[in-house]
Parts: sequence; structure tokens; C-alpha cells
Amino acid sequence: MLKVTKAVFPVAGLGTRFLPATKASPKEMLPIVDKPLIQYAVEEAIEAGITEMIFVTGRSKRAIEDHFDKSYEIEAELEARGKQKLLDLVRSIKPSHVDCFYVRQPEALGLGHAVLCAEKLVADSPFAVILADDLLHGQQPVMKQLVEVFNHYHSSVVGVEAIAREDSRSYGVVEGREWEEDVIKLSGIVEKPAPEVAPSNLGVVGRYVLMPSIFDHIKKLKPGAGGELQLTDALQSLLTEEQVLAYRYYGTRFDCGSKLGYLKATVELALRHPEVSKEFEAYLRGCLPVFASAA
Repeated sequence: MLKVTKAVFPVAGLGTRFLPATKASPKEMLPIVDKPLIQYAVEEAIEAGITEMIFVTGRSKRAIEDHFDKSYEIEAELEARGKQKLLDLVRSIKPSHVDCFYVRQPEALGLGHAVLCAEKLVADSPFAVILADDLLHGQQPVMKQLVEVFNHYHSSVVGVEAIAREDSRSYGVVEGREWEEDVIKLSGIVEKPAPEVAPSNLGVVGRYVLMPSIFDHIKKLKPGAGGELQLTDALQSLLTEEQVLAYRYYGTRFDCGSKLGYLKATVELALRHPEVSKEFEAYLRGCLPVFASAA
């Protein structure tokens, strides 16, 4: 039986939208309340039953490795001070049954190329791809939803959501027929189409479960604009040979690749945080008269 136990995290991007904050620190290490974006992504993978985390890194990404590594100094200090709760929190960042692997993407040549860099570590296994920029919050973790669809159909699955037509230039947009509720059998996928030619209003988000055959299709791609290899183009090629599905997931997406999306995620997750939610909500309510008078 095919089982998804590996996840690829493409984290080699420069994060230029968040300069100067990302000049010396990866954008994936930007915190939402008290956890970096990459930790939310890894926790989502763990909740889906994934135990092997493959990070495709670039220059200045050492902080990600350090975050998931054991910190003897911090643990010794917390233990000496009797701060057991914080010690347990630090040790829980990477559970003992989870393994982390790192591979370099020497050049920023697109998402397809980043995924291809993980080929030797993935080998012939089905695998997940998670983009930490897309912080997804659902009652059931979104990657777990995709893995369940994969387990039923044993086909590559891409996560999609309804988008405004005018936003189509920011997404890969899928075409297909509804097979069952929220599951679409793809007949096509187009990268960033103009609104007037977009095949649907379903845009691909940063969650995929892929068969290893995707690697052969990435290798056949010709570099597009900027010399990049697009994962969307490889998926279009893949679906000419085997079934590829889209899944309309249940949950809320925060586009943390943009400043506005990042701020929205910070506010909403702070309102759900057991330590600060009540005080933060009171603070926001106190701000309402200020906003009203400014309007």
C-alpha cells in the first residue's frame, strides 16, 4: 500500500517582499504569535502522519536547520532553572519520531526545480509538498485532508480554493469535472492565466500530494520566463499520462507571502491563542472607537 511519509518544503526563496526583515533571516522563520511559519507547516505535516521532512534550502537558511535541531545550551539552561513547561515546549519542536533532511537548491529556478532537488531523498515514494507561505488553518489539518484523498484514489492531488476571477494571474488555475463532492478530475491546469481565459475559478494553493513520476515530467520541462521550471507545467504534462485530482479543501488560507496576509494571520491566530486571546481581543475592541473616529 502506498503511504505518504515524506514532505518537501521548498524554502530557498529570498523573501524580498519582507525586506529588510528577511535580509539575514529566512521568511519562513517570521513568527506568527510565537511560532515561525515553517513550524506551522511542519506541524501540519506531522498531523497528516508524515515523519520525514525534506527542506530544500538556499543561502542564509541556516536558521531553519537550527530551529529543528537540538539546542543543548537552551535545554540545559531551562532545566537548570526548573522551567519544565518551556523545556517541554522546546523539545516538542521536532518530535523524536520525526526526521529532518536538508538539500540545497543552488539557484532559484522555480518551484518545479526546487521539488526536483529533493528527488534523491524522495526516491520512489509518493510525497507531499508544503509551501510555508500559505498558512492553512482547518478543523482538520489541510494536508491530512489531501492525504486521505490520496489514500482513497492513489493519484496525485493538488489543493485548490475558489478565487476571484480577477485574481487568476496570481494562481495556477485548474480545469476538470467534479467527480464527487470537492474532488475534481483534472483535464488541465494553467499557470497564471488572464481572467478572461481562466478555465475555472479554482486556484491552486501551496499543498500537493504527488506521485514520484512527477520528477520525470519536471526533467522534460523547458525553462520558462526567468529560466524557471514551473511545477504547474509538470502537472499539466503528468495528467496526460495518469490521473491527477484537485481537492477543494476545508479551511482558511492566509497568504503569508504578502504583508497583508501575514498581518491577518497574526491577528486571527492571536485571537485563538490560549495565552493571549482574551487580552488581545479586549485590546482590539478598545481600538474600534479609534478606527471609527478616523473614518
